[in-house]
Order: sequence, then structure tokens, then C-alpha cells
Amino acid sequence: MRIPGKRALITGAATGIGREIARRFASEGAHVILVDWDEAGNRETAAQITSAGGSCQALTADVSSEAEVVEAFRLAGSIDVLVNNASLAAGDARMTELSGDNWDKILAVCLKSVFLCSREALKSMVAGNGGSIINLSSVNALVGISLTAYTAAKGGILSLTRLAAAQYAAHGVRVNAICPGTILSESSQLFYQQHPEIDAGLRALYPAGQYGQVGDIADCALFLASDEAAFINGAMIPVDGGLLATRLIPGLSDKPRSSQ
Repeated sequence: MRIPGKRALITGAATGIGREIARRFASEGAHVILVDWDEAGNRETAAQITSAGGSCQALTADVSSEAEVVEAFRLAGSIDVLVNNASLAAGDARMTELSGDNWDKILAVCLKSVFLCSREALKSMVAGNGGSIINLSSVNALVGISLTAYTAAKGGILSLTRLAAAQYAAHGVRVNAICPGTILSESSQLFYQQHPEIDAGLRALYPAGQYGQVGDIADCALFLASDEAAFINGAMIPVDGGLLATRLIPGLSDKPRSSQ
């Protein structure tokens, strides 16, 4: 057990990365609080955790709503770990094609939620024995790839991570960010199956020609939540299979070269 007795609140816990983080945390001894606007998906995550012997509670909330976030944290009680995972990219587009309404909606779910949830968690952490906040950003925040509003939001998360890390370190709070590359979830697998041309082009960007798994992100989040990461604060950790390593050098070939 790597985080026994910890109380961990995870947003966007109904599917994908959030669900896997919740499952992994519960298996390592944490009581997990699942927060998502998808009530049915949240219940399914809870059922998987309890059937495996874990401890959890499920709260339905829209994390872009200040009132609903405040109420969710009231119901959750004290928090030792917060994982800001909730995200949205639907409706995003190139800058000249993106509507203001979609910009506002994506920024609210991806960035405003991080502020709201972190603010409420910090109240508990500062009053208690500190804690760990883990923000899910993206490689999109580090290089220009696609998705206008999503990219802006994920970049904002990195700035907020650094600021909060500096402001609350003296209170025993660590704030770090994970920057995933392309991660296979149930929904993304279906998308790539339906769009093989996009799948082929995207895989070619990765040195090993493959995507990450939700468990790769859960492993990193578990480390940051644990005491093993006690001296890690304000970090931005890419979990991207080497994508950024190959793209930082202009003109670098992504094809293996012969030794002859």
C-alpha cells in the first residue's frame, strides 16, 4: 500500500484516465472520492472499486460550476490528494473556426475547474497536514499540435501549477502537473479504429510507433500522490513515449537510420 489512509478526490472519474487513476489509488489504500457530471459512469467506476475491495464515494457535479464544486468538496470532507483530471475537447477547432461559446465551454471545464477544485482542496490541505495536487495538462501545452482552446487551457494549467507550488509549499502542499501524450482509452480506441488515416499519421510521430495506456498516467499520478515524491514540487512531467524528445530538434528524422 503506497497511499494508505489518504483521501483522494479525482475529477473526471467516470471514464478513461480518471477512472484508472481512481482504481489504482483505491488499490493502494486510498479512499477515493469520484467527481464527474456523468452519474452513470461515476457509478460504474465506484462499482469496479468496491467489487475489488476498495473504498470510495461518488459525487455528481459539474466542475466548471463554482456552486457545484463547493458543494462537492463540502460532501467530500477533508482531502489529502486532488487529481484535476476533468477535460473537454469536443467542439474545439482551428482558431479561425472556433466559436466564442465553444472557447468558453472548453476553458471552463479544462482550466476554470482546476482553479475551483484546487482552491477548495487547498483550504483543507492548509488547515490539515498538507497534501498533493496533481494537474493533468498535456503535451499540447508544450508544443503547438492542434486544438486551440484545449491547448490554451492546458498551458494555463502549467502556469497555475507553478504558482500554486510556490505559494503553498510552506504549508506542506505539493502541486505538480502530468503532460500526457496520446493515451488509448475506450473512446480514443474507437475513434482511431474509425479513422485509420489519422491513427497512422499520429503513430508516426512517436519513436516506438505506439500510444500510451491509461495505466501509464495512473502510475505517474500514484507516484506524485505518494511520499516517494516528497521533494517534487512544481514539476511538469511528460508521459509521452518520447514524443517531445524527438520533436525538439528541427528536422530530426523519426525513422531508424542504418548503422552503415
